[in-house]
Amino acid sequence: MSVRRLAKEQPTEFSFSPENLAWAEKQVAKYPDGKQASAIIPLLWCAQKQNAGWVSEPAMRYLAEMLDMAYIRVYEVATFYTMFNLAPLGKYHVQLCGTTPCWLRGADELKAVCEEKIGPKGTTSADGMFTWTEVECLGACCNAPMVQINDDYFEDLTKETLGAFLDDLRSGRAPKPGSATGRTSSEPFGGPSTLTDPNLYDKSAAAPVDFAGRTAPSEGGSDASG
Repeated sequence: MSVRRLAKEQPTEFSFSPENLAWAEKQVAKYPDGKQASAIIPLLWCAQKQNAGWVSEPAMRYLAEMLDMAYIRVYEVATFYTMFNLAPLGKYHVQLCGTTPCWLRGADELKAVCEEKIGPKGTTSADGMFTWTEVECLGACCNAPMVQINDDYFEDLTKETLGAFLDDLRSGRAPKPGSATGRTSSEPFGGPSTLTDPNLYDKSAAAPVDFAGRTAPSEGGSDASG
């Protein structure tokens, strides 16, 4: 893992909003006395969400005091997990999966689009709209290649569809999350090809079964199991 350092420019302070403070206190209350530090990951995530997508140094100190932790322990957690961003991001954080399934399906072409429309990997665009990073598997392998933009997944991408989505966001239009080809979940291209008989779902194709696991005989017939 590469060294992860805090941003040089930091805000002077951080504190949870009243709503987030109430939420954080509920998370801490889940743990027994003396184990409050176990809540550090959800609280770091909440602080990141409140702070426009990154965790500041004052936020780490704030959480350390809240959880009665040494500051260095909070720092260790925040710098270890790459889900925590240590510097300001653009309005839209584009996380591009480069793991094998996405790579085989064209992730390199998506990287080229990000480099063209945003800039070098790990940087923020000049207009402050986008930051893009390459990440490991995001769990949408069946619909590769894909990116996560803020909280939404965009799947079954091509260089053309990703480019259009970035242009839409830059223009204030919101592209629809999910599969760019309209697939539902992880069904095959062209739609489902098995279990398509509607009789399977109205139970008309299901024969009754007795408690011994044998197909029950129809009226006036013999036991189908012999």
